[in-house]
Amino acid sequence: MNWHFINSGFNNGKFNMGFDIELARSCKPDEAFFRLYRWSPYCISLGANQSFNDVNNDQITRDGLDVVKRPTGGRAILHAEEITYSVIIPYSQISSAKEIYQRISTALIKGLEYYNPVLAKADLENQQPNFPKLLNEPSGVLCFGSTAKNEVKYNGKKLIGSAQRKLDSVILQHGSILCGTYHKKLVEYINANDSIKRSLETDINYRTTEIETILYTKVDYDLLCNCLKLGFESTWGIIFADTLTSSIIAK
Repeated sequence: MNWHFINSGFNNGKFNMGFDIELARSCKPDEAFFRLYRWSPYCISLGANQSFNDVNNDQITRDGLDVVKRPTGGRAILHAEEITYSVIIPYSQISSAKEIYQRISTALIKGLEYYNPVLAKADLENQQPNFPKLLNEPSGVLCFGSTAKNEVKYNGKKLIGSAQRKLDSVILQHGSILCGTYHKKLVEYINANDSIKRSLETDINYRTTEIETILYTKVDYDLLCNCLKLGFESTWGIIFADTLTSSIIAK
């Protein structure tokens, strides 16, 4: 199977989600993709089944942010100081969706370790939360308000949030690798009263962490992207056939 690596850089929310969908639609049975990307302008993405009414769209527009729906599930994320990844792989090439989720997370941890050995302490969540119960709680509106099984955490705090969906004959998995703290400003855009917002601020501070917070230094994004690529190759035992940037254009 031919694995392709794509570093598509900065794009808006519509492009980024459209690109992932187009990769999934065009993926051949003998190929797979590992893509890294960022967001300009910063963007709030909502899970496929989440309502736009969960966020203050007028304030989002005033502040020059973007808002978009993801093709996967989960809840709201503010994509800002992060690297986002996506993996597209034919369903026929995997043993189970759960196994792929775990392997992808393990590869991301290896990439973090290449970036800085301190990050080798990252590990996988081994418990699955009660999502129906969580969704009825105030923090249920936030993707980073809880950690799902096999998501990446550091010292018990969520560092990488991921979501997965089967689209026709392929698996699409994508997620956010938190680098800086700007993602916490998401709480400002949630439609909720002040009391609930204060509770959400407490939750997101208690439950999440970021590479810059762990290492006490700014992230070298180019180096981190390269390390994530190497981590993926090492964990999966592959060498990327090529690097693509413009052969597939999201509509």
